[in-house]
This record gives sequence, C-alpha cells and structure tokens, in this order.
Amino acid sequence: MIAQVRGRLIQKGPGSVVVEANGLGYQVFVSLTTFYELPELEQSVILHTHTHVREDALQLFGFSTPLEKELFQILIGVTGIGPKLALNILSGIRPEELLQSLDQRDMNRLQAVPGIGRKMAERMVVDLQEKARKMESRWALPPQEKPLLEGVAEDVISALLNLGYKKVQAEKAVEIVFRQDPDLNLEKALKAGLKILATI
Repeated sequence: MIAQVRGRLIQKGPGSVVVEANGLGYQVFVSLTTFYELPELEQSVILHTHTHVREDALQLFGFSTPLEKELFQILIGVTGIGPKLALNILSGIRPEELLQSLDQRDMNRLQAVPGIGRKMAERMVVDLQEKARKMESRWALPPQEKPLLEGVAEDVISALLNLGYKKVQAEKAVEIVFRQDPDLNLEKALKAGLKILATI
C-alpha cells in the first residue's frame, strides 16, 4: 500500500494531480481542500495517500494533512459512500468542520454539502458520530468559528445567492477567494468565486 507520495508536482487540477517521484508519474485524486493547499507546478509536494484497489484499477487518493486522509478512510466505510463521493464531501466542507458537524449532529450543515441528502446525512451521523468525537479529542482540534466576511466579500456572497447558489456554497467559495487574495475588487472576486463553484 502506498501511504505517502513525495516528489515534484508536474500537473494539477481541481480533481487530480500528477506527482513525479523517482522517475515515475503518480496520478493522485485530490479534494478541493487539498487542491488549494498545493504549491506551484515544479515545486516539491508531499501527499498523504490512500490506495484504493478495485478489480479493474488501482487508484491513489491524496491529502494535504493526515487528518483529511483519516476522515476519507472513515467516510468510505459508510454504506453508500465510495471514494468519489467521499472526495466530494471533503471538497464541500473542511475536515475540522466536518468532524464538528458529525459530533454535534448538525444535519443542516451536512445536507448543505453537495451530494449529501437527508438519509445520507443521518447515516453518516449514526455511523460516524462516535468516531468523530474520538478524532476531535485525539487531534485536539479547537472549536470552529465561521470566518468573518464583510465588505466586498458580503457583496460577492449576495451576488452568488442571486445567481441561485446555496449560502453555504457561496460562503465557502468566497472564503477561499479572499484567503488567496484579500485585496480583490468585486468583479474579480465574483469571477474567482464562480470559477471555484464550477468545480464543486
């Protein structure tokens, strides 16, 4: 089993990357959370990986932190959640917030994640609440607070809501946009936000 890949980042996209290590190029599927933590092309990168073996394929799923990898592994243990959906979940909610939502049975937050309906959210809570609680304790995670978004950020969120996006999705996209560049004006921030939402 390949537990970690370290090498040169030679290709990256919102869904997967290619890392060159010892002359081999490894395709690694990643969440948006990990994607936005990646360095520039040709830089060195370390990904914590999970090896998924099927009859017709061997796939690598990579994560920027051991916590995200562990969450992925418990998610795919839930009936109805395969690697692709698990990656989508981790793209729609940060690991720390997912743990908190599972621990507190926050059904509304879980259902706001693309691909998660009420039945799946209930199943996740039943199967993972206790595991999430233990992980929070083991990782000593601080309570999660929503980022304070104001000014231009609020205007971008409002525009995205008017375009039909859900509030949770809009806030996440805007948080990512302004984490990357806090000085964007309304037009550029809106374009960047739409680009991110198109990949979710």
